[in-house]
Amino acid sequence: MVEVDVRPVLLREAVGESLREARTDQGRTLREVSADARVSLGYLSEVERGQKEASSELLASICESLGVPMSVLLRTVSDKVARTESLKSLPIPPKRIEPPVYAA
Repeated sequence: MVEVDVRPVLLREAVGESLREARTDQGRTLREVSADARVSLGYLSEVERGQKEASSELLASICESLGVPMSVLLRTVSDKVARTESLKSLPIPPKRIEPPVYAA
């Protein structure tokens, strides 16, 4: 049995990805959300890119700005992490290598 080489999910990356998805699904800009959440545009960008880990207070403010309950965001993140973890244990059948066919 061959295992898939899946790198571990960092929580800050999964949170950032989910926040960005929520924002872009609403058609909102970083500037709009950062103003509503009272957080700097640069910091929000870093959170979305998984470079910074948001405090619970900041996360609550961003979620409120997006109109997304924090419980929904955290459930989404949990599902992403669980999917990635389950991929690690998926058996992958070995590739069958066919001999080359040469034209006559």
